[in-house]
Amino acid sequence: MTVNETLSDELQNKLSGLERYIADLGSLAVGFSGGVDSTLLLKVAYDTLGDKALAVTGVDASLPERELDEAKRFCSEHGIAHVICRVDPMKEEGYRKNTADRCYYCKRMIFSEIIKIAAGHGIDHVAEGSNTDDLGDYRPGLRAVSELSVVSPLREAGLSKTDIRTISKAMGLPTWSKPAYACLASRFVYGEEITEEKLKMIDLAEQFLIENGFYEERVRMHGNIARIEVPAQDIPRLASDEIRCRVYERFKEIGFSFVTLDMLGYRTGSMNATIPG
Repeated sequence: MTVNETLSDELQNKLSGLERYIADLGSLAVGFSGGVDSTLLLKVAYDTLGDKALAVTGVDASLPERELDEAKRFCSEHGIAHVICRVDPMKEEGYRKNTADRCYYCKRMIFSEIIKIAAGHGIDHVAEGSNTDDLGDYRPGLRAVSELSVVSPLREAGLSKTDIRTISKAMGLPTWSKPAYACLASRFVYGEEITEEKLKMIDLAEQFLIENGFYEERVRMHGNIARIEVPAQDIPRLASDEIRCRVYERFKEIGFSFVTLDMLGYRTGSMNATIPG
């Protein structure tokens, strides 16, 4: 049974549209984070274009090592050419000061580097992995994508996050059920300065939660306060005496003065609620 035979007619058409769009580009460098969206985009690009497809991962202090390792492993297992470029968005004051358009400065820097790398490899186009759901949230990074003429094949094909997970599962991609991920810089309340030390604190805190079985989580930083978000069904386990005390002690070791549990539970983009309306 082929992949298309396991999908609905609607998804078959969307996947075919994605393949045609990529084929028409001729060559493509994919900004590859190893997440759900960019993994599907890269795999379809490679299946369609072969060695005319290139994965490029921009690395800075806001990318946990575990995410980079997964990206490397995927490319190695599938024989996809992979370039890792180091960037330092801390050089941009708008990023460092964590303004409301922080993501714009970061995306502009990363994709400017990817465009240079693509040109050096004889690749004509650069793509990013946003989907149609991203149009309904505050995404200043998409402004940089537009300004740099970076293409968005998943959006062009009309694919939502649910579509992408369904197709990824049918294709046997390991990321089909991977929790949504956003860079560590998204954990700060707007206006709080971002530093490598703070990013490391968040990384260590989230890694500890993952090691204790909380795979869908966020640790939001409000000054010296850690605000933990986990799905509502996981709140009772996190609040149980055994887990609660371990988390508190570890977070104190990491450097947080106070540790709180968000009673509403995990949701993406919760810091966007702090942007003045």
